[in-house]
Formats: sequence, C-alpha cells, structure tokens
Amino acid sequence: MGLVTTLREQLAAQSLKRQLDRAIKAEQEPFQPSAPVANGAMELPEPGDALQRLRSRFEAMPLYQQFKLLRQLGDTLHVQSPFFRVHEGLVGAHTTIGGRSYVNFSSYNYLGFSGDPEISTRAKAAIDHYGTSSSGSRVSGGERPVQHELELALAKVYQTEDCLAFVSGHATNVTTISSLFGAGDLVVHDALAHNSIVLGAESSGAKRLSFPHNDWRALDQLLARARHEYRNVLVAIEGLYSMDGDYPDLARFVEVKRRHDAFLYVDEAHSLGVLGATGRGLYEQCGVAPGEVDIWMGTMSKTLAGCGGFIAGCQPLIDMLRHWAPGFLYSTGLPPMLAQTSLAALEGMLAQPERVASLQARGKQFIEEARAAGLDTGTSAGFAVVPILIGNSVKAAQWGNALFEAGICAQPIFYPVVPEKTARLRFFLCSMHQPEHITSAVQVMAKLAR
Repeated sequence: MGLVTTLREQLAAQSLKRQLDRAIKAEQEPFQPSAPVANGAMELPEPGDALQRLRSRFEAMPLYQQFKLLRQLGDTLHVQSPFFRVHEGLVGAHTTIGGRSYVNFSSYNYLGFSGDPEISTRAKAAIDHYGTSSSGSRVSGGERPVQHELELALAKVYQTEDCLAFVSGHATNVTTISSLFGAGDLVVHDALAHNSIVLGAESSGAKRLSFPHNDWRALDQLLARARHEYRNVLVAIEGLYSMDGDYPDLARFVEVKRRHDAFLYVDEAHSLGVLGATGRGLYEQCGVAPGEVDIWMGTMSKTLAGCGGFIAGCQPLIDMLRHWAPGFLYSTGLPPMLAQTSLAALEGMLAQPERVASLQARGKQFIEEARAAGLDTGTSAGFAVVPILIGNSVKAAQWGNALFEAGICAQPIFYPVVPEKTARLRFFLCSMHQPEHITSAVQVMAKLAR
C-alpha cells in the first residue's frame, strides 16, 4: 500500500510540475491586449462587488497561478509548507518555533554576531544617539559619522580606496551593475549567479551572457570569441555560492579578466567571515591580492549581523555610484543603528579569528560525516553552506519535514528554484554549532536515506 501511495504522489507531483511549467511559460509570454468593443473603448466589468473584482483580476495573473500550483503540490503530497515559519527569538545555532526549541541550520548568522551582547549594546547606543532611521537619502538628508566609519573599515579589509554602503543587498547588485554598464557593453556571469546579478545585467541594457558554473576555461573561450564586439566587459562571480557551497578559483578568473581587458566583480555576500584564515573572504582563501578584483560587493546581513550591501573599490568607482546609482541616491541612507551593528561585527570578526576557525571546523565536520554516511553534498567545499542533494522535490520536502519533527530546522530547496534533479536540503552552518548538532542531523538523514 505504501508503494502505491508513493507512486500516486509522484505521478501527481509530475502532473503539477507540468502545469507549473506552463504557468511559468505563460508569465514569460508577451502581453496580448484584448479586443476593443465597437466604439473603440475597452469593455468595463459590470458593477458589483469591487473587492471580488479586484481579487479576480489578481487571481488571473500567471504568477498567482504558479502560487496556487505550488500550494496544490503541498496539499497533494500531504507536506506542510516549510516556508515563512515564525522564529520567536534569537536565531543562531538554535531557534524557537511554536514554543519548541530546534537546532537551526536555516539562517546565515555565520559568526554569531546577531544577538551577541556586545554588538547589541553598541546598536542600542546608536539608537539612543541617532534614532532608528536615517530619515532620508544621504544626498539630501545628510550623513552620519558611523556610516563613513563602516565604509572606511570595509575599504581597509579589501585594501581599496573607498567603499559605499547601500540599504539593500539585493539592490546593491542591481543598481551597481545597471549604473555602470549599458548598451554596447557585455555582462558575463556565472550560470549560478544570484538573482540580483542577473537582474542588474538585464536592466543595464548591456548584452548578457552566462558561462558554466565556476568554469574559467569556458569564460576564457567565450571572451576570446566575443570580447572585440563590446566596449566594456564585466565578469561577475561570487565568493561562495549560496546554493552549492563552492567557490571559484580566483587566480584563474583574474588571469582571464586581464587577458581580455574586462572588469572583475566578486559578490562576497556569503564569503566574508567564512573564507580565509581571518574571514577576509575569497582573496584571502585563494592567496590573491585584493587589488586584482575591480569591484568587491558584499552584504551586511550575514557575518555582519545587520542589513544592506556595500561596494568597495577605487575612488572613481565609488564617486560614480555615490552620485549616479539610483539604488543609493533615491533610497534612505543605511540606518545608523545598522551601520554601527555591522561595524561592531566587522571589528569582532577581525579581533576574534577563533570564531572563523570554529565555523570552518563545523563545516569540515559536516561534509566529512555526510559523505561518510553516503549523502551527496555535491560540489560544496565544506564551509558555511552544505547542500544534501536528494534529486526529487517530493523527497526534499518530506525529508525537510522529517528533520523538523526530529527538532532540526533545515530548508528544502526544490523545483522551480532549482532543477528537479538537483532538489536538496540546504544547511547553513555557524560558529555556535556544536559537534553533536552536526552528528545528529547527519544521522537523521542517513536513516531517511535507508
């Protein structure tokens, strides 16, 4: 009976996947206007319940149809949604959901600075001094000393002339790439680049191409064919990829960008505080001088315990962004309390390398024990991000719920976020995890695999 039920569930999931594919395709198709009525005016709906008419219009949109299909998939498979769970307190190695304590692998509080008493004390002092908001853009509403202090500290880490802090990490990529490059330029990014990099390239007006994940040889061949057709070329990669947990060979990418006279852009969202003996990121991990990278990007929401993003680089780069990037000019300035929080966390990272060492030890332990148990960790390098590839969206959801029932919080990632055959559980590790946390999670998954 169990086998029959499983087969039925899988067939239902496949049917819903086909419907979801059609809904996604419909979203991408160009708009076809409806035919006007005889007098040339669009036909208006009959008077009635205004709210219901409004609901019906939104429900007809392809995006809502995708949402309905995803919800239907969960109902069909009797799988409770793992998304938007309410965490009731501090989130680190542990979290509380519904009054129950869980070992937590679903957040990127990598070095434990979010909730650290010293960091919180400095944030509270900033609130008392500056209030809770910048209350305006920095260009028109003015700046705060702590914003500059954070930028100077980040510039020092990356050994650059200057740095600029943005209020949103996602917007940092979008606005930086779209401001600097345009028609006649080329943006080439890793096939697994973050959505914000892709959107930045798309909105820039430049030609956008991708190359196979971490494949510097393929990039070299692509640029050998196409570089001469474009004025400026940007190559965008990441320091640590948040889905797969691997990192690029930075020295090779530097060689390629030099050979083809391109700009190299490195997104350090998940690698600052994680890679390198002191957490300085990809350049420290790979032994490459930071000046070999033209544009360093990072976020304050992971290691730095706050929110927002930053760009570090030479002075002309920062001057252009400070005066022309819409995501900086037309957004409120980074709140002083968050600037102080991230500054304190950055100083803590540099003063306490043992936190970085602890995080790296937990990552090494996780990947070694997972592989010994026969679990597929893909290409993960065993730092802060380790996926367990399951290869089936149904199983990924079921495993995620089984872990949750066992008191372990780890997010399943499945179609359409990743291809069906690479559905997975994704584990974010932090310096506060204990060896027994890792062992327990691996043992539960080993039982599920059997």
